[in-house]
Amino acid sequence: MRSPRTVAAIAAITIAGVGLLAGCSGSGSGSGSSDGKVHITVASLIPGSDKAAFKAFDDRVKEFEKANPNIVVKSEEYQWTGPTFSTQLAGGTLPDVFNVPFTDSQSLLQAGQLADITTEVKALSYAGKFNDNVLAVAKSGDKIYGIPYGPYAMGLSYNREIFTKAGLDPNKPPTTWDEVRADAKTISEKVPGVAGYMQMTKGNTGGWELTTSVYARGGRMETTDGGKTKVTTNNPVTKEALQFLHDVRWEDNAAGSNFLLDWSGINQAFGAGQVAMYPSGSDVLTALVQQNNVDPKNYGLTTLPLTDSADAGVLVGGNVAAVSPKSSAAQRTAAVKWIDFYYMQKLLDKTQAIADAKVLVKSNQPVGVPTLPVFDKATYDQNMSWIQPQVNIPLENVAPFTDKIFDANLVPEPNKHTQELYGALDTVVQAVLTQKNANVDQLLTTVDTNIQKLVDADK
Repeated sequence: MRSPRTVAAIAAITIAGVGLLAGCSGSGSGSGSSDGKVHITVASLIPGSDKAAFKAFDDRVKEFEKANPNIVVKSEEYQWTGPTFSTQLAGGTLPDVFNVPFTDSQSLLQAGQLADITTEVKALSYAGKFNDNVLAVAKSGDKIYGIPYGPYAMGLSYNREIFTKAGLDPNKPPTTWDEVRADAKTISEKVPGVAGYMQMTKGNTGGWELTTSVYARGGRMETTDGGKTKVTTNNPVTKEALQFLHDVRWEDNAAGSNFLLDWSGINQAFGAGQVAMYPSGSDVLTALVQQNNVDPKNYGLTTLPLTDSADAGVLVGGNVAAVSPKSSAAQRTAAVKWIDFYYMQKLLDKTQAIADAKVLVKSNQPVGVPTLPVFDKATYDQNMSWIQPQVNIPLENVAPFTDKIFDANLVPEPNKHTQELYGALDTVVQAVLTQKNANVDQLLTTVDTNIQKLVDADK
């Protein structure tokens, strides 16, 4: 649910970070501390990650503090949500360093809720190497308000073990939506208790995944002409995507029985072997290993089926590491040093890349998870050559994705009131899955009307 401008260069796989960033600007941290050091707080991982992942993160913190003896890093669990961010901002407890989705970075920086770190970023030796299309999500004019990391493309995750149990070839995942439906039906018939295919439905994820499947069929949820945005969810392609869900659910009985799933819920169901296929970010294996004990040997990833439409494309997203506008100048500098160390150096420096990969391998964390490049392809290729000996996931299991994603048309998420749009579409997805004769036209018209009012009110 995070969106960059269109990513021009794309690579197949890269090392994934072990957690989300955060920090704390309260509690007297900063250059005024009694020990004369700069104190920042960074999050270790999202809640629920396993002990090995926390250990891997703590090891990296120790390395950072050793290299930067004047900076003290305190770790804490952190996970971005819009309401949590607003509460922390209002209460003065916003972390020094935090992450926001691509979809929210522009609105937050325009509202003055992200610190201007232009000077600190431009001082980095590699400032000119960023993929401009990726960095654009954190910029306003020439000002920089964050550093993008972990860009991803949407794919289709599938359970290879379940495919085998159902008599399907895990090395030949479906390549069309008709094949997805047929395989889902076969799985649900031959492997009792398993939903052959399912999508997320709540917490704005239902709208996000519906948008993903609409993009794959060549449709769009918003259009812009002459600077004016029109909300267009009530279109034939959206109805086609919803009809697919309807048929999997009502005609094939292949969607299971739980129709209220968010990100953590569907990951848990997938990890427990209750869902065989679902759309996901290409980097989801990291979370599945850390939080759901998924064995990479049983995990498969392929590209989403794309129709013959010239507009069919893959939704892309990612995160931005940002700094609190209330952090001191010293904390801003320390924060960018941390972001540079934790997220960027492992992509740019051979020693750091190998060290980071070895820490992950030592703690049984995945290395080689598919994602998109932050920098140019040459930088990516060089990084992959450094860490190749540490890659510990079966690359052949994600080859159906990595072999094709180079040629895919990459499309950013809707850029006007994205989360409100997704939330409104949650209701539509849930209705289709729980009401056999849901009035889709009426539901989508309501979404268009309500979200268009928000868009028009921005003027």
